[in-house]
Amino acid sequence: MFAVAWTFVSAGCISLAPQYTRPAMPVPASYPADTVPSGPKAVDGADAAAAPTLPDWQDYFLDPRLRALIGEALANNRDLRIASARIDEAGAIVGLRRAAQFPAIDATATAARFRLPAGLLSPRPVVGDLYDAGLLQSSWEIDLWGRVRNAKAAALESLYAAESTRRAVTLSLIAHVADTYFGLCELDERLAFTRETIASRERSRHIFARRYEVGATSKLDLEQSEILLEQARTLEAQLAQARAAQAHALDALVGAPANVQTRDQPLDDAAVMSSLEAGLPSSLLEARPDIVAAEHRLRAANANIGAARAAFFPRIALTSSYGSSSGELGNLFSSSAGTWAFVPNLALPIFDAGRNRSNLALAKAQREEATAQYEQAIQNAFRDVADALSATDWLGTQVRTARATLDAQTERARLARLRYDDGVTPFLEVLDAQRDWLNAEQQLVQTRRALLSSRVALYTALGGATATADRAKDAGGVAAVPNTLTHHENHE
Repeated sequence: MFAVAWTFVSAGCISLAPQYTRPAMPVPASYPADTVPSGPKAVDGADAAAAPTLPDWQDYFLDPRLRALIGEALANNRDLRIASARIDEAGAIVGLRRAAQFPAIDATATAARFRLPAGLLSPRPVVGDLYDAGLLQSSWEIDLWGRVRNAKAAALESLYAAESTRRAVTLSLIAHVADTYFGLCELDERLAFTRETIASRERSRHIFARRYEVGATSKLDLEQSEILLEQARTLEAQLAQARAAQAHALDALVGAPANVQTRDQPLDDAAVMSSLEAGLPSSLLEARPDIVAAEHRLRAANANIGAARAAFFPRIALTSSYGSSSGELGNLFSSSAGTWAFVPNLALPIFDAGRNRSNLALAKAQREEATAQYEQAIQNAFRDVADALSATDWLGTQVRTARATLDAQTERARLARLRYDDGVTPFLEVLDAQRDWLNAEQQLVQTRRALLSSRVALYTALGGATATADRAKDAGGVAAVPNTLTHHENHE
């Protein structure tokens, strides 16, 4: 009976929420001209007319050790656990809002013994028993103006926003693990070069020491060779300290000791990540989880306006009961013991000291805030992609320049040593050449790492793809949430 009544009544209800319209994109329709690769394409197949199809992170990151670290981080990271718990919280709130749309029916049973004083019902005191059993439907609001439905719609949009936020946290975690791992590989490579340099300079110092003992070279040349060696040792200590800090940062991201061993060989820069397509800025609206979350929060704020407007209209609530009552337990369910009650209640706001008006103003202000946050998320995403595209292009140029510089410095150091051995130049020239050669070697490794980081940043800026991580989370007990790109258009 109650379900039929609810269906009948709700069919005629209206919603006072404003019609939702997605705000216009506050960015140009294409990325800046300075993000277009000028040399060999750092982002293969970047077609401005095509929407990107981003690979899942397991298909994008090809290094086996990196994929293992990312998988472990997705299983252990506490930020992800917090984001998943917030999804559960938002889902529970949706359940509460949905329950408010239906009547609550309780089964009741009471047994009482009572005494009434003389003169109340009869000239003499009355002592008796009362037994009661039945169904009670507590106060249920008929949602004529959509207040309850808009509250549920807002909660549902908040649930979608929480799911998109978890995707954003997942993507950020993947990017941080990858970037930290590449930083560790950079330091391993720089340490390897530095230790090779230390071994070479130790041999040189030994040679200079022997030549000084026989009077074939000066004390100044010996001290300068010692300076070269100590400079390399100082650099080794600095790099070892930086590697330890980087390893600790990776442990914190993974949520457990990563135990990444020192790499024996340099990374193959061309084989650690797949290629990407940038697409159009409009594609970010569907791909970037932070933008998707911001739009769901905007939709929730829009629905809250409808709930606030409904507070100005009359509110009708129904209370009813059906059962039986008797003064004797044996007659409780007899045909003559039936009871029922139907109590409609109408409440019309007359004076509330401006409470409803202020609540509506608050809802409108929150929608304006959510609109600004949504537009800001789009602008930040546009800038992130533009910066990543530009960095990928220019860092590719810097890597080529750094390789050429290293080749030139290597040849310069070789020639300076030959000139010194022939007695044409003092050892100071060799000192300068070898110092510059080591700096050029270190700079090349750092620039290569920066290029890898820019490709990670581009993957993140375009919205990435976390399907594998989401499936793992859902399998771990987090309730599946409807597709965040399927919007709740009509708020039911």
